Amino acid sequence: MNSSAKVKYSVLDLAPVAVGQTISDAFKNTAELAQHAERLGFNRYWLAEHHNMDGIASAATSVLIGYVASKTNTIRVGSGGIMLPNHAPLVIAEQFGTLESLYPGRIDLGLGRAPGTDQATMRALRRDLQNQDFGEQVQELFYYFSEGSRHNKIKANPGTGLDIPIWLLGSSLFSAELAGQLGLPYSFASHFAPELLMSALDVYRTHFKPSKHLKAPYVMIGVQAMAADKNEQAEFLLTSQYLRFLSLIRGQSIQLKPPVKNMAGLWTPAEEPYVKGRFESAVFGGPEKVKMQLNALIEKTQANEVIITSEPYDHQARLRSFEILAEVLH
Repeated sequence: MNSSAKVKYSVLDLAPVAVGQTISDAFKNTAELAQHAERLGFNRYWLAEHHNMDGIASAATSVLIGYVASKTNTIRVGSGGIMLPNHAPLVIAEQFGTLESLYPGRIDLGLGRAPGTDQATMRALRRDLQNQDFGEQVQELFYYFSEGSRHNKIKANPGTGLDIPIWLLGSSLFSAELAGQLGLPYSFASHFAPELLMSALDVYRTHFKPSKHLKAPYVMIGVQAMAADKNEQAEFLLTSQYLRFLSLIRGQSIQLKPPVKNMAGLWTPAEEPYVKGRFESAVFGGPEKVKMQLNALIEKTQANEVIITSEPYDHQARLRSFEILAEVLH
């Protein structure tokens, strides 16, 4: 059975923009957190593609991955994920071929199929709005990285022949089944879709076929976390995330807001259970409580790795949260 001592732990960053801060501030915080995570022994540092969100600065994900890799030395850096239907597979092969050539052996390519934005922005991103088969796009991307494409009329340069680990990411059952069929590592977004966590992992493991990429299933789960020195402090800091999700469902700005002492009156009776439902798999509290929750989640899912997002409003509180998480995961 898995235990937290055997499980790898990683960081998921959306480069959050807090109220009162600039995008430049967010990027500086990202670099500092990545260096902090490297010192603390985190395995990888992933950035997520989102568009047209004034509280998330990771839109140009490949560019930001290069920035983080340049500021660190050993930690793996990658995408959690690149929303492949927004891009031509050749472009992604070239971008990640470039990153792998600059930072050999440190780059991951996690792929998702959601737009990472609203419908209007999706139409602005995708000049060809015809339905594209995600599985075919993934296979095309693999081809551009393969040695077999070296003599093709169209090839990724850089990219051809490079061994870049490719992951499939998902918040539904579709990518779970595809990842299993292709024999790829799979990461489930339980940090915002906790209700499908166990079903998705079961689908992935049931459909898994060994491949040249992976001999046995490898699962990573996304975990929303808020760790502090005391339980009450963590619960207070978590209200910033409640406010973010509340703004999201209302179609409002999702810049990271300061925490509040009481959410009463800020959400409706219908909104409260919906927002709290997004945190069904979250871990939050002081060191002992967080350790207990993480161990229980790892035991339940038998995950090989956890990738943690922790975004309190205050950057120093964020650094401290990851310190505590590293301590309890060792």
